[in-house]
Amino acid sequence: MKFHQLIWLGLASLILAGCGSQDIPDPDPDSDGTMVDSEYEGDTDGFGEDGMGDGEFIDAEFGSEDEMTMVIYFDFDQSELRAEYADVLQRHANDLANNRGNQIRLEGHTDERGSREYNIGLGERRSQSVRRLLLIQGASADQISTVSFGEERPAAFGSDEEAFQLNRRVEIKFVN
Repeated sequence: MKFHQLIWLGLASLILAGCGSQDIPDPDPDSDGTMVDSEYEGDTDGFGEDGMGDGEFIDAEFGSEDEMTMVIYFDFDQSELRAEYADVLQRHANDLANNRGNQIRLEGHTDERGSREYNIGLGERRSQSVRRLLLIQGASADQISTVSFGEERPAAFGSDEEAFQLNRRVEIKFVN
């Protein structure tokens, strides 16, 4: 009887070991496995298309260039919004409140410091803090979706403070 129990225990261990080694696929990869639009002629400065459906460019709703801010930056290891983004987020909330058909996706990002799991959580906390403020200011919950990419989609490559600052962000993407 103990022999059968050992066989079942061994099989269960093999199954669990096989499940633990699977990689988690990146969402919506292109057919060639890259995340870059085929029309985009890439550059090497770390900025470019990410292949996630960048949404619709909206220029009629905003007056000046600084009003069109689509990226909210954060301090190191923080998910609290900086006061400098209050006006920008108010304009986004007003746009959403006045145009109930508009939808946005808030994409949370972090720099490369910290574990992958921690950075996914931090990116989610950042996108949720932007979402909460937009909801308080009049946007509807069904207009806003959030996703966290953690450190997986850097805006800038490098291990210096300038690159870290550019990677600690939430990107606002209009999806309709």
